[in-house]
Amino acid sequence: MDCVSVPAVCKKWVWQTGHDPLGLRMQNGPIQPLAAGEVLVRNAAIGLNPVDWKVLGKIDSWRPGHVPGVDGAGVVVATGEGISASWLGQRVAYHQNLHRLGSFAEYTPLAVRALMRVPDALDFATAASFPCPGLTAWQAIEKVPARKGAAFLISGAGGAVGHYVAQLAAERGFSVSAICHERHWHRLNSLGVSRCVAELGTLEDRAFYAVIDSVGPDRAAQLAARLEANGHLVCIQGRVAQWPFPAFEQAVSLHEVALGALHRHGSDEAWARLIAAGERMLDALATGGMEPETQVQRDFSELPEFLDALRHRGFSGKPLVLLPSS
Repeated sequence: MDCVSVPAVCKKWVWQTGHDPLGLRMQNGPIQPLAAGEVLVRNAAIGLNPVDWKVLGKIDSWRPGHVPGVDGAGVVVATGEGISASWLGQRVAYHQNLHRLGSFAEYTPLAVRALMRVPDALDFATAASFPCPGLTAWQAIEKVPARKGAAFLISGAGGAVGHYVAQLAAERGFSVSAICHERHWHRLNSLGVSRCVAELGTLEDRAFYAVIDSVGPDRAAQLAARLEANGHLVCIQGRVAQWPFPAFEQAVSLHEVALGALHRHGSDEAWARLIAAGERMLDALATGGMEPETQVQRDFSELPEFLDALRHRGFSGKPLVLLPSS
């Protein structure tokens, strides 16, 4: 293993039992040896996502002492067998496999194929805010063939994924509408959304070429009726239980999106495409070509309480946990 200075133990927030974020416990524990194809990242910032509290106590592979967390950014400080030492010192962001040791720690071991290089001009907090929502947004819009000027609807557009879907859809030339709370309208308009409504019932009677839904399967099923012939319905938070139309009627396409699927079933080629897209978006965030979310930052010592506040929607903005520099 090639490495710079790495301690024998590090601080980590671990899951023991139950579903409550406040049940996470701080431990000083050993840093596990790297497997072939892995690197060790010293985390500078951790991005919190709804999935981080939703999965607590629900992953069969977890055992007491497991480190949760999917998003982080920092510096590569060690490389395992088969990994070039040129990775040492690289600034990276990542989305971690839910079945592996996660980002809620000072150090996280990762498969090298999951690393996105972070531009020097981009701070670690913004980089850590990106992976889960940004990569999910890219996966979602990749399901929809580009058609300039086509009517495109984002349901649940006020959330983190919607924030990036709106920008990607506008960039691809779609005519973008959004369903979300009124407090998000000004921001979404500035990102390229031409029309915002608060409720599904207030939408004009029109057909959409594509709908991306991040609310849930019941909302997605309702929105299927708003698709034009050969349209596309993309489900992020659960898919519709049954095909919405008889065979060969409207002939719509149904899609589902899940980053976890790539962790468990993705080829190296599929990962290379995802990482290339992620790095392009990180470059755009660094140069002003894309807008990041508004950040709310807390110290590493406050992580369980911050995650619990996210669970109860106790604030507005993207939650970021910062670690002391070393």
